[in-house]
Amino acid sequence: MNKEFFDEFVSPVTKEKYTLAADEVSGDRIKAGYLLDAKSNEKVEISNFIPRFTKNQDYTETFGYQWNVFRKTQLDSSNLTDLSHKRFYEGTKWIPDEMKGDKILEAGCGAGRFTEILLKTGAMVYSFDYSNAVDVCYENNLNDRLCAFQGDIFNIPFPNNYFDRVFCYGVLQHTPNPRAAFYSLVRALKPGGKVSVDCYLKDGQVQPWKSKYIWRPITTKMDKKLLIKILRAYIPVWFPVDTVIKKIPFWGRFMGSVIPCWNYTGRVKEYSDLIEWAVMDTFDALAPKYDLPQRFEDVLEWFQNSPDKLHSIDVFLGGNGIVGNAVKK
Repeated sequence: MNKEFFDEFVSPVTKEKYTLAADEVSGDRIKAGYLLDAKSNEKVEISNFIPRFTKNQDYTETFGYQWNVFRKTQLDSSNLTDLSHKRFYEGTKWIPDEMKGDKILEAGCGAGRFTEILLKTGAMVYSFDYSNAVDVCYENNLNDRLCAFQGDIFNIPFPNNYFDRVFCYGVLQHTPNPRAAFYSLVRALKPGGKVSVDCYLKDGQVQPWKSKYIWRPITTKMDKKLLIKILRAYIPVWFPVDTVIKKIPFWGRFMGSVIPCWNYTGRVKEYSDLIEWAVMDTFDALAPKYDLPQRFEDVLEWFQNSPDKLHSIDVFLGGNGIVGNAVKK
């Protein structure tokens, strides 16, 4: 990561700026070293160009594994679709030309599917993940405007009121406290800045993708490598059957809610890619420690009662369930 970004970090605890000690430099990038907060003696390791504000992957370990296996599967530039592009702009409703030069915080970057979209706008992009998936994101999106770090959504290493925009899709429901995670993101947003988040919807209805809740009591306790092996064995066999079942009017959603198989037929063109997406997203559904969908009215309440006040609140059904947009007062 480029040297200038290291001047922007502050200790999540003391809010003091760090002192940089570089042990290995590659051109304008710091490959190894550490950041030191003299007030608390906190020492943050820099390895493989990335500052590590947390090393313990804890509840995100499966995501670190997932995105090291499926390194480019979701990237529009790799799969030749516009799935990430469409989800980003349909959800945020942001205008690309207005984002150039903005400082944008991306929470839970994974392999960098949305990082790629953000960088195309000309913005300064600050992407982090709690897991080592951030290494994949960094490698997939090498860019002088990318600041990638391994960090905790509840302890963001920047000053409060710092970013022009905050973006977080596919993450909140996988934290131990989605509401608190959301409020942490809003604190990082400057007055007048825009936030866009999404999370799974809890609505009590039977849907094919909810088959995961039948199996998660078992699969979340399984070895992640074994789970991937099982998915790679049965999904190619089951996928054609699943495709037919889910086309059956009304009953299809019930019948398709038994065997977990994420099916992107009609959205992903190549059959081999369909199978890879099915394995990837079925793993994504079955493996994470936390999967905490939210009721629509609860997410709306987050926005309405945020300690850091918000206006222009727009919460709607979309994306992976519920999308919420707002501007900080």
